[in-house]
Amino acid sequence: MSAETLTYEDAERAHNSQSKEFLTIIIAGQRFGIPILQVQDVLGEQAVTRIPLAPPEVAGSLNLRGRIVTAIDVRRRLGIDSCEKYKNSGMGVVVEHENELYSLIIDEVGDVLHLKDENFESTPTTLDPLWREISSGIYRLEGELLVILDVPKFVSSVHS
Repeated sequence: MSAETLTYEDAERAHNSQSKEFLTIIIAGQRFGIPILQVQDVLGEQAVTRIPLAPPEVAGSLNLRGRIVTAIDVRRRLGIDSCEKYKNSGMGVVVEHENELYSLIIDEVGDVLHLKDENFESTPTTLDPLWREISSGIYRLEGELLVILDVPKFVSSVHS
């Protein structure tokens, strides 16, 4: 028998190097993916306190188990008009960047997708410039694009 026997650790390492998991979020009907390893928490409706003189895409701050979290309105950051349907949803996905927590205020949380690296593509030049700036690439799903959110670029762009 010439087949090589793999240990569980070898198989797990090979599996992880060939695919990634993403939490999908939906903004204005468009599906975005956040690398699952960057997701700290998913929140339901939270009380957000406005921050005076903050950039327009900063919805405010909230208290998450004793930590102050900056809430970012993803619709505003992407140049999408607010929607009455989701105006008070306050649903958020908490991510960490440079030891700070950020809650990305979104319309809906989707599924966790396990996608193969071989299907990953670079960001198309035809994508809206605001979206291109914060995207690390795309996956083509059945009938739609999954835009992968580059969390460090997204969060950093709010402060610049």
